Amino acid sequence: MFPMLTGLMKYGQQTIRAARYIGQSFMIALSHANRLPVTIQYPYEKLITSERFRGRIHFEFDKCIACEVCVRVCPIDLPVVDWKLETDIRKKELLNYSIDFGICIFCGNCVEYCPTNCLSMTEEYELSTYDRHELNYNQIALGRLPMSVIDDYTIRTILNSPQKK
Repeated sequence: MFPMLTGLMKYGQQTIRAARYIGQSFMIALSHANRLPVTIQYPYEKLITSERFRGRIHFEFDKCIACEVCVRVCPIDLPVVDWKLETDIRKKELLNYSIDFGICIFCGNCVEYCPTNCLSMTEEYELSTYDRHELNYNQIALGRLPMSVIDDYTIRTILNSPQKK
């Protein structure tokens, strides 16, 4: 008789626990019901990226000394630096610099360790193409500054942080 009573008590405790979990879940669902939506209408609205956002790399050809530090610190040896040695002035002359953004992991090591600060991260994150070979940027494409999201009058910008009233 006692095993039957203990089984009935356990069943009652489990029922109460399940009802409490259902009640807690319902309260969480109700607390989320009065929040503003997070979804944005992407092509027409864009988020303003944070200060330290790691987007497309910008390259300044005139500052580069072809030291290849960026290649050595890159975890996948991605930047391709072509140079020739000028024997009369004993200096390297940069011929070509390219980065394939289809392979780049946007770690930012090349930007951080560049001794002449010729590399910088931009806020550009729209790098999608139909052909992956278009993601191989040479020094001319890397030198173009992207249009700032704030300056683009065709879209409505939305801040990352929620506005407090």
